[in-house]
Amino acid sequence: MNEALESLLELLDLERIEQDIFRGRSRPSVVPRVFGGQVAAQALVAAGRTVPDDRAAHSLHAYFLRPGGPGAPIVYTVDRIRDGRSFTTRRVVAVQHGQPIFHLSASFQAYEEGLEHQEPMPEAPDPLTLPTAAEMLPQYAGRVLSEDVVERLLEARAAVDLRYVDAPPFASVGEPREPKSQVWFRTHGKLDGAIDQPLLHVCLVTYVSDMTLLDSVLLAHGRGGWAVGDVVGASLDHAMWFHRPFRADEWLLYDQESPTAQGGRGLGKGSIYTADGQLAVSVIQEGVIRVPRGRR
Repeated sequence: MNEALESLLELLDLERIEQDIFRGRSRPSVVPRVFGGQVAAQALVAAGRTVPDDRAAHSLHAYFLRPGGPGAPIVYTVDRIRDGRSFTTRRVVAVQHGQPIFHLSASFQAYEEGLEHQEPMPEAPDPLTLPTAAEMLPQYAGRVLSEDVVERLLEARAAVDLRYVDAPPFASVGEPREPKSQVWFRTHGKLDGAIDQPLLHVCLVTYVSDMTLLDSVLLAHGRGGWAVGDVVGASLDHAMWFHRPFRADEWLLYDQESPTAQGGRGLGKGSIYTADGQLAVSVIQEGVIRVPRGRR
């Protein structure tokens, strides 16, 4: 486990202030606001700590209300909406500087047998044949991306080994492509010992799920994203369904696409598969995607 992953795990280890109130730290992001995946993951940690261990998270629905300030603490208040025989529901509000910045509803379920089917896993190359971020990103330094942007991207990806199957959006600015994208990812190190809990794996995947989901929107229009400054944007809402057990420290394929963009908004859909082909997670996110006047 490298230092970056240790730091991320510390970020997800919230301080309990009262019975259902938690405080999380924040840190600088690649953009001048708190990374949305961090807030979503911390909110799910807060919700999960009020739920019995035998109930696993099976879905979350969240809204990003205001941009969070990097470096300032965030307080998470949990409402115990329902404790049923099979399902437990929690609502979490994240507050910073006295204002709500994020709202999450999460549902947890006790294990039970049931009907099963899934879409087959799409074809994808072996992740070990793909370049790492440290190998890929410096190629664009000084050409498409500034040295500072490359450094910030490498820092943001230091805890997670994330590998693009095809070139990322900033590699083909001005060349519209099919609105589909794939990445493989896993944590930079194994999770074992006392921290190796199902909730932690779910929260880590929640964190990563916000990194690349809107890439497919950018690809459809030949836009490079914030890294090259030809769009400005932010996550609006985020939904996830956790279908089957998985480990965040083992390879996961994130298959992503964008069915539509309109009205300054773009929609991204993602499916996360384990390496042996099990559909583990479904993700949908809508984000603001605006083109600056000078870039239209």
